[in-house]
Amino acid sequence: MQGEPAQETGSALRRPGLGAEVLLVLGLSFGAAGIWALLRLVRMAMQPGGVGGQNTYLNVSATPVAWLDVLFQLSGAVLDLVPVGMALYLLAVRPALLGADRAAPTNLQPASPWRAARTRLGFDLSRPWRDLGLGALLAAGVGLPGISFYWLGRQMGITANVSTNNLPDHWWAFALLIVSALAAGISEEVVVVGYLVQRLEQMSWAPWAVLAGSALLRGSYHLYQGFGPFAGNVVMGLVFVLVFRRTRRVMPLVLAHWLMDIVAFVGPTLLGLFDT
Repeated sequence: MQGEPAQETGSALRRPGLGAEVLLVLGLSFGAAGIWALLRLVRMAMQPGGVGGQNTYLNVSATPVAWLDVLFQLSGAVLDLVPVGMALYLLAVRPALLGADRAAPTNLQPASPWRAARTRLGFDLSRPWRDLGLGALLAAGVGLPGISFYWLGRQMGITANVSTNNLPDHWWAFALLIVSALAAGISEEVVVVGYLVQRLEQMSWAPWAVLAGSALLRGSYHLYQGFGPFAGNVVMGLVFVLVFRRTRRVMPLVLAHWLMDIVAFVGPTLLGLFDT
């Protein structure tokens, strides 16, 4: 009898602790990016010509010194993965916070919690061809509407002109763009879908609230590009969360995101897209 109140007290303390964890993770990653993106959108709207008259530049060269520029770009890609490591670490050290993995053995080796966290998110190479096939379908199914949202937003004057490749014309530029696309795919899908969906589910959020929360977060940190990319990324977020719920794997989402970003980063240079 004396143990029951303590158990209830412990359960009552878990939810605020988990909420604080989520806020800290997002505050150090995509939540902060969403706030900065909103402020940039407001700044663009206040400029002559409004949002549609502004330019947004991605993959910008940091210095004219080639070897140093490569180090800048690679460092940016690596540092973008730090929130991924933080999310996986937290899932590894707090897996059973709200009852997850209750049936898991307690005598795990030190590396096992990391494997368990990645397995729980489907962030592994256990199904490479199936993940690649689903990822390619998602890239085609979500990427084409995304381009349509961008084009429509440009016509309506509510989307900035997005220049996706501003690296110098060197042989290594395309390789860096592919690395940058991979880092973006891993960081966004692991944190915004895998980690966030699992934690919100553990916090007993309603399914529709989990879906909306993840999708709106994804849209928020693209607001610096305007309302078209915001809408397109919200739709992408809805689809990706639904796929994750069905498969419990983020790897197809990572591959889909990687493919879409490769096209977005390299395509404009090769095909002259998004110039209007």
